Amino acid sequence: MTRYVTYAADGATRVGYLDGDDVVDLGFDGDMVAFIEAGAPHGTTRRVPGAVLRAPLRPRTIRDFLAFEGHLINAFGRLGREIPGEWYEVPAYYKGLPDTVIGPEEEIPWPAYTDELDHELELAVIIGSQGKDIKAGEALDHVFGYTLWNDMSARDAQRSELPVGMGPGKAKDWDGSNVLGPCIVTSDEIDPGNTWLAVRINGEEWGRDTTANMRYTFADLIAYASEELTLRPGELLGSGTAKGGSGLELDRRLKPGDVIELEAEPVGVLRNRVGPRPIRRD
Repeated sequence: MTRYVTYAADGATRVGYLDGDDVVDLGFDGDMVAFIEAGAPHGTTRRVPGAVLRAPLRPRTIRDFLAFEGHLINAFGRLGREIPGEWYEVPAYYKGLPDTVIGPEEEIPWPAYTDELDHELELAVIIGSQGKDIKAGEALDHVFGYTLWNDMSARDAQRSELPVGMGPGKAKDWDGSNVLGPCIVTSDEIDPGNTWLAVRINGEEWGRDTTANMRYTFADLIAYASEELTLRPGELLGSGTAKGGSGLELDRRLKPGDVIELEAEPVGVLRNRVGPRPIRRD
């Protein structure tokens, strides 16, 4: 199994892979996007004692879909909305900011403008080879791998923004709002159509689902995004939240200091602690 990582050690950030719990440097001078674009070359390898995992990549772009009907039924009900009929016709998405990405074990900032911070359990696909107008039947040939994505949300901001119809803004948009990791599992090591996902808060399981319940497959998402548009190595597309993958669905809320763990076999566990809640700025 190949599990690629970005790690920090000795003042540098480099690309490597996991051998058990050990990080092995790949002898590549460049970041993960450049590594993917170069065809994942392996140079002279060496073990790196004391390496600290970072977000596995800073994606070229971030697109987040809504592929799990179970999540929508639960979440939209809590938000006082009905699932729009158009959702059953197209796999719509919104675009996020790559510079908001943080990685495993980093503290998740609590933005001052929200009282209702929430997690979201997602699996994300990473494009490995360039393509345009990609057919669904060929889409997985363009995949490099998969990682976990904790797509954090400010629910009170979301309730204010949704009626405008422009998609999420500040509900999804602050430094540290997108958490990726702990690694990228290559596409030959995972079945994207049948991977179980789970989320735990302070060790208690809050939700579990499988990608078999996605209405739109990852191939569908890639095909839709690539219509009249070139997708390039290092772009990231999220599944949307799995059923039970957010506190909103359960009417449960995060608190400062909570430990969020997302898990997917064989990606592993993406673990982060929620930071302190700042004084609201009015």
